[in-house]
Amino acid sequence: MIPCDKFYSALINENIGFFAGVPDSLLKDICGYISDHAPAGRHVIAANEGAALGLAAGSYLATARPGLVYLQNSGLGNLINPLTSLTDPEVYSIPVLLLIGWRGEPGVHDEPQHRKQGRVMLSTLDALEIPYEILPESLEAAEKIITSAAKSIRERSAPYAIVVRKNTFESYKLQGKAPDAQLLRREDALKLILDSLRADEVIVSTTGMASREVFEYRENAKSGHSKDFLTVGCMGHASQIALGVALEKPHRPVYCLDGDGSTIMHMGSLAIIGATGLRNFRHVVINNGAHDSVGGQPTVGMHVNFSAIATACGYRWVRSTNDPDVIPRLLSEMANSTGPAFFEIKVNKGARADLGRPTTTTFDNKREFMTYLQ
Repeated sequence: MIPCDKFYSALINENIGFFAGVPDSLLKDICGYISDHAPAGRHVIAANEGAALGLAAGSYLATARPGLVYLQNSGLGNLINPLTSLTDPEVYSIPVLLLIGWRGEPGVHDEPQHRKQGRVMLSTLDALEIPYEILPESLEAAEKIITSAAKSIRERSAPYAIVVRKNTFESYKLQGKAPDAQLLRREDALKLILDSLRADEVIVSTTGMASREVFEYRENAKSGHSKDFLTVGCMGHASQIALGVALEKPHRPVYCLDGDGSTIMHMGSLAIIGATGLRNFRHVVINNGAHDSVGGQPTVGMHVNFSAIATACGYRWVRSTNDPDVIPRLLSEMANSTGPAFFEIKVNKGARADLGRPTTTTFDNKREFMTYLQ
């Protein structure tokens, strides 16, 4: 396994000193090390992968030094446009090093949302005409890859990808502040939300820990899963899935259970929701200021005034709180409000170590949810 400090030093030695990206569970150790050790202004956890590539391109234009963009391979979709229309040799010809976590690698067990992306990732890079190497697990071999990649991006003035398999990096624990004793855990906030729901209300929950916690709550309560659509992939799009449901079922209250990272990733969706004026739409953003499902790296969630943004986008009822005692009252207000409604609940980051994953299939989830809606 590769020590994070040695890998980081090898990048710096090749004059790669700007970092941007969206955290990934396979890259959580090196991402955590970069978060803790990159100088101020030299590392940005971006809203999405395409934005990260834009950041690296801007840094290069200002300094003539190539940067590194890290991502889970699911984020390749967000990268395709700027890779082909910004950094490509036939457009602006901008060198950048991509560090890509290989979720869904063929032959390695993974969740269903990663299987297709893992299977087609290398062929996608081939189609984009981006050369790549799979990162070896030994430090000496990895340093040679970094040297070769750095030479390639400078000589070609174009992107190059390093693909990272599971368990390639040695463990590194991200430094972080202690939990706030006055804040709830996300799981406890979800329980309050689910307990407040009425008989005909349905939810669409965002990818990651939130959907896993919703599933476990329903299992423990033996209440079934037919009212829940658990979005296991496509980060940032849960609100638009929920909006599509709400448009087709205008007399049924629809709740989107979102996160701060996913809301920030495609924040333009708030404007679309607000413009619809849908009375039955309820948007709950559980804000822990972290990409909790992939290592706990910080988001800018705690620095964003989501309430002001939601109000400006046209939500009719908007509230925010970090006080557990007022959450039930505000949930009741939201249920009786004229939407679109927006409720931000600030919580601590972190999840139970023994949190499981849904034991039903994605196909079961879809079928039960559609049957219930009919």
